Amino acid sequence: MELELREVRDEDLEVFWVQVTDPGLRHMAAMTRAHHYDRDAFEAHWSKLRRDPTVVLRTVVADGVVVGNAAVFGPPQEREVTYLIGPEHWGRGIATAALGALLDLVDTRPLHAGAAADNAGSIRVLEKCGFTVTGRTRDFALARGEEVDVVLLTLT
Repeated sequence: MELELREVRDEDLEVFWVQVTDPGLRHMAAMTRAHHYDRDAFEAHWSKLRRDPTVVLRTVVADGVVVGNAAVFGPPQEREVTYLIGPEHWGRGIATAALGALLDLVDTRPLHAGAAADNAGSIRVLEKCGFTVTGRTRDFALARGEEVDVVLLTLT
């Protein structure tokens, strides 16, 4: 597989919108936000992210196809990683490769991440990339309409 992380382009946003509106992806991610349900809010959110010089934001391209995105954001000692790969591309190692490539771009440590406790795939990706479980909490999962257990991870 040939993987590339590149700057986000306007045309990538349509792919990202289709992904975040997928019911299976929403359920797996669990911690969705309002901009995952409203196209105007989605556009405004991405516009803000793309203008913020503190956000490292990349489109994930695998074998020439836009498959998702990855980012690092947040204040210096609370920097977080996030990534999203479309469900049709799961199980190919793309998330692990993309997160690894993102970590090569960003030397800030520590980095933090969280995942719904039942999202074993995402937790596995984070652990393969060097993150370790540092805690657990509960948070309201908008996509599920209830509180869920969340695993907190850190890369030092």
